[in-house]
Formats: sequence, structure tokens, C-alpha cells
Amino acid sequence: MPSIEQNLEGWNQTCPWTEHGDEWSGAFGNTEAMWWFALLPRLHRYVPADSILEIAPGHGRWTQYLRFLCKSLVIVDLSENCIAACRKRFEDASNITYMVNDGLSFDTVPDNSLDLIFSFDSLVHCEKDVIAAYLKETVRTLKPDGVGFFHHSNIGVYRHLLDIFNALPSSYLKRAFSRLVSLNCLGWRAPSMSAVTFRELCEDANLDCISQELINWSKGRCMIDAISVCTPRGSKWSRQCEALMNPRFVEAASNINRLSRLYSRP
Repeated sequence: MPSIEQNLEGWNQTCPWTEHGDEWSGAFGNTEAMWWFALLPRLHRYVPADSILEIAPGHGRWTQYLRFLCKSLVIVDLSENCIAACRKRFEDASNITYMVNDGLSFDTVPDNSLDLIFSFDSLVHCEKDVIAAYLKETVRTLKPDGVGFFHHSNIGVYRHLLDIFNALPSSYLKRAFSRLVSLNCLGWRAPSMSAVTFRELCEDANLDCISQELINWSKGRCMIDAISVCTPRGSKWSRQCEALMNPRFVEAASNINRLSRLYSRP
């Protein structure tokens, strides 16, 4: 179960960041292909925006694109080393504000000041208490028609399978079980989180969850992740939540990988 302390140790000290985060885009060919073919099509209706906040940017894998989609970008990370890496990488950018936080808040950001809060491929490692805290900050800092775009864990739906996996006595049996049930058990996903839990946390925070895409990740057909979009109640985006099951996200990544050879830089 990844705690705030474990996340801090993992991303601030243990992780080598050999490719500055691009190593996690390999299934899509590269980061450029992942952004243009997979991520921006899901985000496009909410950008460009005047003000964006990115939670857990790492070494700026998505920051390099977000910086050109807004007048003001705030990046918030638990890791001092990650923020330092971003400062160096984007030293020529005049529209970025950098913040090291406590893994729960961005309390120096003014109320009702943000058009978009974005996080992708980071909060999947965060448990329910962290997501709840960030959603409370989301409703405080978003403008009335602002939007939160969150990629988070859905592995809580498969908690019974995860418990069996963790109880198996050998790595051989673990690998065999993971293949048998088509579940990626080694993605360090937060077991207390699911798409349903996210909707409940939005309700508690006075947010409307307006869409959810449940996806698989890296391998297996079980949908261990979710991409959820939320907005303050009564905003122009508010509507009944629509959920989509997409067990072919990994298959799509493979197709994007092929296309990246033609349409993105090596």
C-alpha cells in the first residue's frame, strides 16, 4: 500500500529517472506519441486555458506540453528533486511556478484561481486519503467552470484477486496467477481506490464527476486504472457522469507505437 512516505522515498530517492520519465511512455513508442495520440485527445476540450495546475509532474514529461497551453502553469510535487529537475529543464519558461508540497495540498494557490487541474500517471500510486485531500483542494482552487482531470487507481475493484496474489508464496506462482486472471498486479496501484470511490469522494467534496474511462495498463485486460474528470457543482460542464469501460487501452498503445515510427520524432 503506497503511503505518502513511500511515494516520497520512491520518487525523490530510489527512482533513478534514467530517461526523466520518458521510460514510462515506451509502450506508446515515446512520450511525444503518447501525448498527441493518447492524452491530448482526452484533454483537448479543456485546453488551452488561462491557468493550469499539474500535480506530480516528475521531471516534466507532461509539463513540456502543458506550458504552451496556458498563460500560467503551477507544478506541484512532493519530491524536491523532481521540482529541482523541472526548474532546470524549464529555466527558460516564464509562465511556470514551482511548488514542493506535503503530498496532500497546494495551500498557497489562491481560491477560485485555476481553470484546469491535471495529473496523469502519478496519482495511480496514491491512496484514498490523498485523493480525498486533493479533491478538497480542487474544489477550493478551481474557478466556477474549472475542471479536474485525474488519472487514478481502479485496482480496488480487484481487491480480492490482489489479496490472493499477495498471499502466494513464490514469484513463479504470482506470475502464473497474474497471467491467469489477466491482472497487472505489479503496477504499484493503490488498492483503496476505484472509479466508484472517486465518484464518492467527489460527492463529499461538492464536485460533480462528469466522466470516467476505465482502462487497463501495461499488460492484462483487467482495468486497474481510471481517468476521471470532475468540475464544481453547477459549472457549465456539469452533467450526469458517463462511464466507459475500455479494456483495449493497452492494445491502442501498441497501435500508437506503430504509428509513432511515422508521425513522431525518434
